[in-house]
Amino acid sequence: MIHPTAVVDSVLPDDVQIGAYAVIGPDVQAGTGVRIGPHAYVTGPVFIGDSVSIGPSAVIGTDPQDLKYDGERTELHIGSGTVIREFANINRGTVESGKTVIGSDCLIMAYVHVAHDCIIGDRVILANAVNMAGHVEIGSDVIIGGVVPIHQFVRIGDYAMIGGGFRVSKDVPPFVLAGGLPLGVRALNLVGLRRKDFSRERLDSLDRAFRHLFREDGTLTSKALGLIEDPNTSDDVKQLANFILSSSRGVIS
Repeated sequence: MIHPTAVVDSVLPDDVQIGAYAVIGPDVQAGTGVRIGPHAYVTGPVFIGDSVSIGPSAVIGTDPQDLKYDGERTELHIGSGTVIREFANINRGTVESGKTVIGSDCLIMAYVHVAHDCIIGDRVILANAVNMAGHVEIGSDVIIGGVVPIHQFVRIGDYAMIGGGFRVSKDVPPFVLAGGLPLGVRALNLVGLRRKDFSRERLDSLDRAFRHLFREDGTLTSKALGLIEDPNTSDDVKQLANFILSSSRGVIS
């Protein structure tokens, strides 16, 4: 399972597959069924879940690109079933949070950079050359198009979709389709939500809230507060409103 030209400095399960000229440094812990492609470089401390696939020439678990980093122990966690394609680069955390986290069943395409202290949920798709600065938080079931730079400390909510090539400098609410220059909310992500089996009732509730928040007069904060105070507000809409109210960078609209 390990190519004779690979260099391995960690104890790994017997069924891990490691390609030619890959280098596995110390303090790498991997689950069963992990595959690491040719010329990949993986160093720890990193915790890799079951059935993770790491592509050729990917660089995983290296030191954070942060001038404040002083060699302290920090970690990278990668959830089960995640696929990381060729030439992706994922850094460990800094002392501020201690770790970078990628959830389960994600697809991290070629040339993606995930910086220190980023938190990525489950079933996230990052298309080619997405570049994340430090401390970015991405919820679950998010899709981000190719060649998208994401500013540090930005949050992207669950089920959001961002078009390719657009710069993300503010928080992106859950459930929305975002695009344009400057980046703005374009519509409810109806296609994505239907694919996730959202019921007609949930879609209608979110659609009414979306039109109220992003198409009617008034400040976003006051409208979100009104939704929170309404006893008939659904859980999905409360999630959307709370995301807006908890933003520190500001929310695209």
